[in-house]
Amino acid sequence: MMKRIVRISAAVVLVVAAVLLGGSFYLLSYALRPDAVMAEKESSSYKYMCEEYPFLEGWIDSLRRTGALRDTVIAGTEGERLHAIYAAAPQPTDRTAVIVHGYTDNAVRMLMIGYLYNHDLGFNILLPDLHYHGESEGRAIRMGWRDRLDVLKWMEVANAIFGGNTRMVVHGISMGAATTMMVSGEAQQPYVKCFVEDCGYTSVWDQFSKELREQFSLPAFPLLHVASWLCDLRYGWNFREASALGQVAHCDRPMLFIHGDADDFVPTRMVYPLYEAKPGEKELWVVPGAAHAMSYRDNREEYTRRVGAFVGKYIPDDRQ
Repeated sequence: MMKRIVRISAAVVLVVAAVLLGGSFYLLSYALRPDAVMAEKESSSYKYMCEEYPFLEGWIDSLRRTGALRDTVIAGTEGERLHAIYAAAPQPTDRTAVIVHGYTDNAVRMLMIGYLYNHDLGFNILLPDLHYHGESEGRAIRMGWRDRLDVLKWMEVANAIFGGNTRMVVHGISMGAATTMMVSGEAQQPYVKCFVEDCGYTSVWDQFSKELREQFSLPAFPLLHVASWLCDLRYGWNFREASALGQVAHCDRPMLFIHGDADDFVPTRMVYPLYEAKPGEKELWVVPGAAHAMSYRDNREEYTRRVGAFVGKYIPDDRQ
Protein backbone atom coordinates (compact mmCIF):
# COMPACT_ATOMS: atom_id res chain seq x y z
CA MET A 1 0.00 0.00 0.00
CA MET A 2 2.77 2.41 0.95
CA LYS A 3 4.69 1.68 -2.25
CA ARG A 4 1.58 2.41 -4.27
CA ILE A 5 1.12 5.77 -2.53
CA VAL A 6 4.77 6.63 -3.20
CA ARG A 7 4.41 5.72 -6.88
CA ILE A 8 1.25 7.76 -7.24
CA SER A 9 2.84 10.72 -5.42
CA ALA A 10 5.93 10.52 -7.64
CA ALA A 11 3.77 10.38 -10.75
CA VAL A 12 1.78 13.43 -9.63
CA VAL A 13 5.00 15.35 -8.93
CA LEU A 14 6.34 14.45 -12.37
CA VAL A 15 3.14 15.51 -14.10
CA VAL A 16 3.04 18.81 -12.19
CA ALA A 17 6.73 19.41 -13.00
CA ALA A 18 6.16 18.64 -16.68
CA VAL A 19 3.15 20.96 -16.85
CA LEU A 20 5.06 23.70 -15.04
CA LEU A 21 8.10 23.33 -17.27
CA GLY A 22 5.98 23.22 -20.43
CA GLY A 23 4.02 26.28 -19.32
CA SER A 24 7.22 28.15 -18.56
CA PHE A 25 8.69 27.36 -21.98
CA TYR A 26 5.45 28.52 -23.57
CA LEU A 27 5.52 31.75 -21.57
CA LEU A 28 9.12 32.39 -22.57
CA SER A 29 8.36 31.85 -26.25
CA TYR A 30 5.12 33.84 -26.07
CA ALA A 31 6.80 36.83 -24.45
CA LEU A 32 10.24 36.85 -26.05
CA ARG A 33 9.74 35.34 -29.52
CA PRO A 34 6.39 36.63 -30.91
CA ASP A 35 7.62 36.14 -34.46
CA ALA A 36 4.31 36.48 -36.30
CA VAL A 37 3.51 39.82 -34.66
CA MET A 38 6.97 41.17 -35.35
CA ALA A 39 7.02 40.04 -38.99
CA GLU A 40 3.66 41.70 -39.64
CA LYS A 41 4.81 44.96 -38.04
CA GLU A 42 8.09 44.93 -39.94
CA SER A 43 6.40 44.47 -43.31
CA SER A 44 3.98 47.37 -42.77
CA SER A 45 6.02 49.84 -40.74
CA TYR A 46 6.36 52.74 -43.20
CA LYS A 47 2.76 52.37 -44.38
CA TYR A 48 1.49 52.26 -40.81
CA MET A 49 3.48 55.30 -39.74
CA CYS A 50 2.32 57.43 -42.66
CA GLU A 51 -1.31 56.45 -41.99
CA GLU A 52 -1.05 57.03 -38.24
CA TYR A 53 1.01 60.22 -38.57
CA PRO A 54 0.24 61.69 -42.04
CA PHE A 55 2.66 64.59 -41.59
CA LEU A 56 5.54 62.10 -41.65
CA GLU A 57 5.13 61.12 -45.31
CA GLY A 58 6.54 64.29 -46.86
CA TRP A 59 9.36 64.46 -44.33
CA ILE A 60 10.38 60.82 -44.87
CA ASP A 61 10.16 61.22 -48.67
CA SER A 62 12.39 64.31 -48.45
CA LEU A 63 14.97 62.49 -46.32
CA ARG A 64 15.02 59.56 -48.73
CA ARG A 65 15.15 61.72 -51.85
CA THR A 66 18.15 63.67 -50.59
CA GLY A 67 19.90 60.59 -49.17
CA ALA A 68 19.70 62.05 -45.67
CA LEU A 69 18.13 58.93 -44.10
CA ARG A 70 20.92 56.41 -43.84
CA ASP A 71 21.65 52.96 -42.45
CA THR A 72 24.49 51.79 -40.27
CA VAL A 73 25.37 48.53 -38.50
CA ILE A 74 27.47 47.45 -35.54
CA ALA A 75 28.21 44.18 -33.74
CA GLY A 76 26.12 43.63 -30.61
CA THR A 77 27.20 42.19 -27.28
CA GLU A 78 26.70 38.65 -28.64
CA GLY A 79 28.41 39.38 -31.96
CA GLU A 80 25.10 39.75 -33.78
CA ARG A 81 24.54 42.31 -36.53
CA LEU A 82 22.63 45.32 -35.19
CA HIS A 83 21.06 47.93 -37.47
CA ALA A 84 20.09 51.58 -37.07
CA ILE A 85 18.86 54.46 -39.20
CA TYR A 86 20.10 58.01 -38.77
CA ALA A 87 19.76 61.49 -40.22
CA ALA A 88 21.66 64.72 -39.72
CA ALA A 89 19.84 67.86 -38.62
CA PRO A 90 18.59 70.29 -41.29
CA GLN A 91 21.35 72.67 -40.17
CA PRO A 92 24.75 71.59 -38.81
CA THR A 93 24.60 71.09 -35.04
CA ASP A 94 26.04 68.99 -32.25
CA ARG A 95 22.58 68.44 -30.71
CA THR A 96 21.83 64.73 -31.06
CA ALA A 97 19.00 62.39 -30.05
CA VAL A 98 19.17 58.60 -29.76
CA ILE A 99 15.59 57.29 -29.96
CA VAL A 100 14.63 53.84 -28.66
CA HIS A 101 11.56 51.87 -29.82
CA GLY A 102 9.18 49.66 -27.88
CA TYR A 103 8.29 45.98 -27.61
CA THR A 104 7.99 44.21 -31.01
CA ASP A 105 8.41 47.57 -32.78
CA ASN A 106 11.41 48.84 -34.73
CA ALA A 107 13.29 52.02 -35.60
CA VAL A 108 10.82 53.03 -38.32
CA ARG A 109 7.95 52.97 -35.82
CA MET A 110 9.71 55.65 -33.78
CA LEU A 111 10.01 58.10 -36.66
CA MET A 112 7.34 60.34 -35.14
CA ILE A 113 9.78 61.05 -32.32
CA GLY A 114 12.50 61.35 -34.95
CA TYR A 115 10.35 64.04 -36.58
CA LEU A 116 9.97 65.83 -33.25
CA TYR A 117 13.73 66.03 -32.74
CA ASN A 118 14.92 66.38 -36.33
CA HIS A 119 12.22 68.48 -37.98
CA ASP A 120 10.81 70.43 -35.03
CA LEU A 121 13.83 70.84 -32.75
CA GLY A 122 16.71 70.65 -35.26
CA PHE A 123 18.56 67.63 -33.84
CA ASN A 124 20.64 64.93 -35.46
CA ILE A 125 18.87 61.61 -34.84
CA LEU A 126 19.82 57.94 -34.60
CA LEU A 127 17.18 55.22 -34.17
CA PRO A 128 18.42 51.68 -33.50
CA ASP A 129 16.63 48.41 -34.12
CA LEU A 130 17.11 46.60 -30.83
CA HIS A 131 18.33 42.99 -30.66
CA TYR A 132 15.86 40.68 -32.50
CA HIS A 133 13.83 43.64 -33.79
CA GLY A 134 13.57 45.23 -37.23
CA GLU A 135 16.67 44.58 -39.33
CA SER A 136 18.80 43.56 -36.34
CA GLU A 137 19.75 39.98 -35.65
CA GLY A 138 19.33 38.22 -32.32
CA ARG A 139 17.89 35.24 -30.51
CA ALA A 140 14.97 36.77 -28.61
CA ILE A 141 13.60 40.01 -27.19
CA ARG A 142 15.61 41.15 -24.18
CA MET A 143 13.10 43.62 -22.70
CA GLY A 144 15.69 46.38 -22.51
CA TRP A 145 18.00 44.75 -19.99
CA ARG A 146 20.88 43.55 -22.11
CA ASP A 147 19.79 46.02 -24.77
CA ARG A 148 21.07 48.78 -22.51
CA LEU A 149 24.62 47.70 -23.36
CA ASP A 150 23.88 47.89 -27.09
CA VAL A 151 22.26 51.32 -26.71
CA LEU A 152 25.40 52.55 -24.95
CA LYS A 153 27.29 51.42 -28.06
CA TRP A 154 24.78 53.21 -30.29
CA MET A 155 25.29 56.37 -28.27
CA GLU A 156 29.01 56.18 -29.01
CA VAL A 157 28.26 55.59 -32.69
CA ALA A 158 25.91 58.58 -32.83
CA ASN A 159 28.50 60.77 -31.16
CA ALA A 160 31.10 59.73 -33.73
CA ILE A 161 28.79 60.09 -36.75
CA PHE A 162 27.73 63.60 -35.76
CA GLY A 163 31.14 65.07 -35.10
CA GLY A 164 32.60 63.47 -32.00
CA ASN A 165 31.64 66.27 -29.64
CA THR A 166 27.87 66.07 -29.42
CA ARG A 167 25.33 67.03 -26.77
CA MET A 168 22.98 64.08 -26.48
CA VAL A 169 19.54 63.10 -25.23
CA VAL A 170 18.23 59.52 -25.15
CA HIS A 171 14.45 59.21 -25.58
CA GLY A 172 12.49 55.95 -25.38
CA ILE A 173 8.86 54.83 -25.40
CA SER A 174 7.41 51.78 -23.61
CA MET A 175 10.06 49.03 -23.62
CA GLY A 176 12.32 51.67 -25.15
CA ALA A 177 11.61 53.86 -22.12
CA ALA A 178 12.52 51.01 -19.77
CA THR A 179 15.67 50.52 -21.86
CA THR A 180 16.42 54.25 -21.56
CA MET A 181 16.10 54.09 -17.78
CA MET A 182 18.27 50.97 -17.67
CA VAL A 183 20.87 52.83 -19.76
CA SER A 184 20.66 55.84 -17.44
CA GLY A 185 21.95 53.87 -14.47
CA GLU A 186 25.25 53.08 -16.19
CA ALA A 187 28.32 55.33 -16.23
CA GLN A 188 27.76 58.04 -18.84
CA GLN A 189 30.01 59.85 -21.26
CA PRO A 190 30.27 63.63 -20.81
CA TYR A 191 28.28 64.27 -24.00
CA VAL A 192 25.14 62.64 -22.52
CA LYS A 193 23.09 65.50 -21.11
CA CYS A 194 19.60 64.13 -20.32
CA PHE A 195 17.01 61.39 -20.77
CA VAL A 196 13.32 61.23 -21.66
CA GLU A 197 11.29 58.15 -20.78
CA ASP A 198 7.70 57.74 -21.93
CA CYS A 199 5.56 55.01 -20.28
CA GLY A 200 8.33 52.63 -19.23
CA TYR A 201 7.77 49.78 -16.75
CA THR A 202 9.40 49.44 -13.34
CA SER A 203 10.84 46.00 -14.08
CA VAL A 204 10.35 43.03 -16.36
CA TRP A 205 9.21 40.99 -13.35
CA ASP A 206 6.50 43.54 -12.50
CA GLN A 207 5.31 43.83 -16.11
CA PHE A 208 5.22 40.08 -16.75
CA SER A 209 3.46 39.49 -13.41
CA LYS A 210 0.79 41.96 -14.45
CA GLU A 211 0.39 40.36 -17.90
CA LEU A 212 0.27 36.84 -16.46
CA ARG A 213 -2.51 37.90 -14.10
CA GLU A 214 -4.53 39.84 -16.69
CA GLN A 215 -4.11 37.65 -19.77
CA PHE A 216 -4.05 34.19 -18.17
CA SER A 217 -5.56 34.76 -14.69
CA LEU A 218 -2.47 33.18 -13.14
CA PRO A 219 -0.34 34.24 -10.18
CA ALA A 220 3.38 34.87 -10.57
CA PHE A 221 4.27 31.84 -8.45
CA PRO A 222 5.44 29.40 -9.61
CA LEU A 223 5.27 29.91 -13.40
CA LEU A 224 7.12 33.22 -13.59
CA HIS A 225 9.87 31.97 -11.28
CA VAL A 226 10.56 28.99 -13.52
CA ALA A 227 10.30 31.06 -16.72
CA SER A 228 12.77 33.57 -15.30
CA TRP A 229 15.16 30.74 -14.43
CA LEU A 230 14.84 29.30 -17.94
CA CYS A 231 15.45 32.75 -19.44
CA ASP A 232 18.68 32.97 -17.44
CA LEU A 233 19.78 29.54 -18.65
CA ARG A 234 18.90 30.19 -22.30
CA TYR A 235 19.56 33.93 -22.74
CA GLY A 236 21.78 34.96 -19.83
CA TRP A 237 19.44 37.29 -17.92
CA ASN A 238 16.48 36.97 -15.59
CA PHE A 239 13.29 38.91 -15.02
CA ARG A 240 14.15 40.24 -11.56
CA GLU A 241 17.52 41.76 -12.48
CA ALA A 242 15.95 43.56 -15.45
CA SER A 243 14.87 46.53 -13.35
CA ALA A 244 14.42 50.07 -14.61
CA LEU A 245 13.58 51.01 -11.01
CA GLY A 246 16.94 49.77 -9.78
CA GLN A 247 18.84 51.46 -12.59
CA VAL A 248 17.14 54.84 -12.48
CA ALA A 249 18.15 55.16 -8.83
CA HIS A 250 21.74 55.47 -10.09
CA CYS A 251 21.00 58.02 -12.82
CA ASP A 252 23.03 61.22 -12.45
CA ARG A 253 21.58 63.09 -15.48
CA PRO A 254 18.25 64.94 -15.69
CA MET A 255 15.23 62.90 -16.75
CA LEU A 256 11.74 63.73 -17.98
CA PHE A 257 9.10 61.12 -17.07
CA ILE A 258 5.97 60.95 -19.26
CA HIS A 259 3.02 58.63 -18.71
CA GLY A 260 -0.60 58.62 -19.85
CA ASP A 261 -3.14 58.52 -17.05
CA ALA A 262 -5.28 56.09 -19.09
CA ASP A 263 -2.43 53.60 -19.62
CA ASP A 264 -3.61 50.14 -18.65
CA PHE A 265 -0.83 48.21 -20.42
CA VAL A 266 2.08 49.67 -18.45
CA PRO A 267 -0.06 50.95 -15.60
CA THR A 268 0.21 54.65 -14.77
CA ARG A 269 0.99 53.76 -11.16
CA MET A 270 4.41 52.50 -12.25
CA VAL A 271 5.68 56.00 -13.08
CA TYR A 272 5.46 57.25 -9.49
CA PRO A 273 8.03 54.92 -7.86
CA LEU A 274 10.28 55.45 -10.89
CA TYR A 275 10.06 59.21 -10.48
CA GLU A 276 10.66 58.98 -6.74
CA ALA A 277 13.66 56.68 -7.19
CA LYS A 278 15.40 59.08 -9.58
CA PRO A 279 17.78 61.41 -7.69
CA GLY A 280 18.61 64.92 -8.82
CA GLU A 281 16.98 66.90 -11.60
CA LYS A 282 13.75 65.48 -12.98
CA GLU A 283 10.28 66.37 -14.21
CA LEU A 284 7.02 64.41 -14.42
CA TRP A 285 4.17 64.87 -16.89
CA VAL A 286 1.15 62.61 -16.44
CA VAL A 287 -0.86 63.11 -19.63
CA PRO A 288 -4.64 63.36 -19.19
CA GLY A 289 -6.59 60.77 -21.16
CA ALA A 290 -3.56 59.22 -22.90
CA ALA A 291 -3.47 55.45 -23.38
CA HIS A 292 -0.27 53.45 -23.62
CA ALA A 293 2.36 55.05 -25.89
CA MET A 294 -0.23 57.52 -27.24
CA SER A 295 0.85 60.68 -25.43
CA TYR A 296 2.58 62.10 -28.53
CA ARG A 297 -0.10 61.05 -31.02
CA ASP A 298 -2.92 62.54 -28.97
CA ASN A 299 -1.07 65.64 -27.72
CA ARG A 300 1.48 66.38 -30.43
CA GLU A 301 1.88 70.13 -29.86
CA GLU A 302 2.02 69.91 -26.06
CA TYR A 303 4.34 66.89 -26.17
CA THR A 304 6.70 68.72 -28.52
CA ARG A 305 6.59 71.84 -26.36
CA ARG A 306 7.28 69.99 -23.11
CA VAL A 307 10.06 67.81 -24.52
CA GLY A 308 11.61 70.82 -26.27
CA ALA A 309 11.52 72.88 -23.08
CA PHE A 310 12.98 70.13 -20.91
CA VAL A 311 15.73 69.08 -23.31
CA GLY A 312 16.45 72.72 -24.15
CA LYS A 313 17.45 73.42 -20.55
CA TYR A 314 20.35 70.96 -20.83
CA ILE A 315 21.02 71.15 -24.58
CA PRO A 316 20.36 74.79 -25.56
CA ASP A 317 19.33 75.49 -29.13
CA ASP A 318 22.38 76.80 -31.01
CA ARG A 319 20.17 78.08 -33.83
CA GLN A 320 18.93 80.96 -31.70
